[in-house]
Amino acid sequence: MTNDMVSPSLRRRLFSEVGPLLAIAVAALGLLAFGKVAEESVEGETHAFDRAILFALRTPGSVGDPIGPAWFEHAVGDLTSLGGYAILTLLVVGVCAYLLAMGKRGSALLIVGAVVSGALLSESLKMGFARPRPDLVPHLVVAESGSFPSGHAMLSAIAYLTIGVLLARIHEQPRVKSLVLGIAIALTLIVGASRVYLGVHWPTDVLAGWSLGAAWAALWWLLAWWLQQRGTVEGAET
Repeated sequence: MTNDMVSPSLRRRLFSEVGPLLAIAVAALGLLAFGKVAEESVEGETHAFDRAILFALRTPGSVGDPIGPAWFEHAVGDLTSLGGYAILTLLVVGVCAYLLAMGKRGSALLIVGAVVSGALLSESLKMGFARPRPDLVPHLVVAESGSFPSGHAMLSAIAYLTIGVLLARIHEQPRVKSLVLGIAIALTLIVGASRVYLGVHWPTDVLAGWSLGAAWAALWWLLAWWLQQRGTVEGAET
């Protein structure tokens, strides 16, 4: 049976049954991965791995020179801003304005709740772990807060994945859904990787941020799904 032969009502029913299970799996795996990375980082077992990745991204014999041409370094410096508070705030405001214009007030509130609560959790964890930033290579951008977990990686995962899933829901075509989710995942990966390339995070900071961010986004998606079943939050467009 091809996608074109599956009725929209059947697709929604299948999604309503499979979607929550996938979200639970993502949340569980993300939390487990975060816990494992956090435990090993605190015990110092990830230091060799972190050092190896950081040095692999530097020109041999020159820790101050990242691999790649100068234009690539500048491009990465621009891309990392996609996970910063300023860009994410503009993104959330823009998406929420779009949703409000569509009459989806509940969905807009859920996005704000996911991102704001995620930011508070990220800052709390940074203060709790108090892991110093890498000192093996020069920082190519300014970074002052704690290192673990990566706030850019965590918040980009929360914001882009939450918004990506939401936007995917309002389209019936599987190819459009896949494109939207693919872009959300790609942006999340790019932001996290940029933090390591720029020398402001250990690789395990980013892995922890991705894991917890994905889990947080999945938990908020589950909340949205539960509220939609109760009729409290608007469902997908038909």
